[in-house]
Amino acid sequence: MSGSSFAHRLAVRSALPRLNAGTRDVVNIGFLGPLSGPVQSWGLPGLNGARIWEDWLNAAGGLLIDGHRHPVRIHAFDCGYDQGHSMEGARLMVQRHNVALLMMLGGDTFTPVRDFLMRSKVLTSTLLPSDLSPDTPWLIAPSELHPIYTVTGVDWLARARPRLKTAAICSQTDALGLPSLATYRAAFKAAGIDLLREIQYPPDLTDASGIVDAMLAEDPDILCWSTSYAPMVHALTEYAHAKGFKGQIVSCTLDNYPALVARTSTEFMEGTLFQFPDFDDPLLSEKAFFFNQPDMFFDEYERRFPGTWSAVSWEYVATLEIWQAAVEKAGSLAPGSVLAAMKQLGQVTHAFGPAQWWGDEMFGISNALVGDWPVVTVQDGKARITEFGSIPAWLARHGALLRSEMSDLGQLWEQRLANGGWAFSDR
Repeated sequence: MSGSSFAHRLAVRSALPRLNAGTRDVVNIGFLGPLSGPVQSWGLPGLNGARIWEDWLNAAGGLLIDGHRHPVRIHAFDCGYDQGHSMEGARLMVQRHNVALLMMLGGDTFTPVRDFLMRSKVLTSTLLPSDLSPDTPWLIAPSELHPIYTVTGVDWLARARPRLKTAAICSQTDALGLPSLATYRAAFKAAGIDLLREIQYPPDLTDASGIVDAMLAEDPDILCWSTSYAPMVHALTEYAHAKGFKGQIVSCTLDNYPALVARTSTEFMEGTLFQFPDFDDPLLSEKAFFFNQPDMFFDEYERRFPGTWSAVSWEYVATLEIWQAAVEKAGSLAPGSVLAAMKQLGQVTHAFGPAQWWGDEMFGISNALVGDWPVVTVQDGKARITEFGSIPAWLARHGALLRSEMSDLGQLWEQRLANGGWAFSDR
């Protein structure tokens, strides 16, 4: 929201006298996400990162609203990516804690609470912009554009490794998997890469062997795991290694990739492509985003929560940073004022640089931030950014193709609402 970073603002505030800025009531923030179960790696590490943000902000005096400082408190509820638990958690956050912001992973856990949260006018964030629709005016996707950023990886792959001409893909049939499948379909088509095999599997499936065997039967150059859950990504990758696959692996996420390197080999994992960097990456030091020193955040995270870094460790913090800047700009916690402050400048700085509010064409509402996104490959056993790809540039060329593939799998907002939630493919 401004030219100064979170770390810079904290440093300045901590050095200044706090005249006429006495501490007021606690500002409550909700975290409703999977802290256990197969989707835990997209919830619990995000809460870990948010705890660091909470501690750092409170140590610097708290949230500054209209000349007064307020400590913040994050209340967490484990919904386990279960729809029934999601409603229980949403009511607790709204009715007991009166949260000023509710952070969610989204997807299947957002659908049952959508109407309740929107009627209650609770400013809510999601990591899945496919949750957005004209019926969700208080829902924002400010930190992650899942799964649309995956197009940057395939686009880079087509330019960097043009010898790769064919792919096989798999995806679970839920609100995380199907939009990802549609996006990878569009990305491969736009890149001129032929899809030889597509496998859709139930979200509770844990046996990777049948999936990989069927994919390998087509002898593809590329195996793509889409946005499979972290345990399945590991199972798929390890089985492909056991079967002697020598080609390219593509995955949206690759949480705990060091364990995969250890269980397969450095050589096998070399060049594996995904979308989420470690924050000690040298290229991040050259980007203007919410931390002046992302490596400092990464080191603190690794110190406090060793071995748990994942795709979302920083994403909820990125949402909190944008929300904090909007609250302090508006001088208010009122959701309408905060949302207006977020959008006032039209362009804000998200995790990887300047971004713009977007979404009317795809979601019926422009409540998602879109900008550059990193393409990451495993290099000598370590995740490294290869380039920052432009999502808006890709959409300008291929947006109609993406919309067509989303429609084919029933993932457009109007299709989902017509079906009372997520429209699942029957293929």
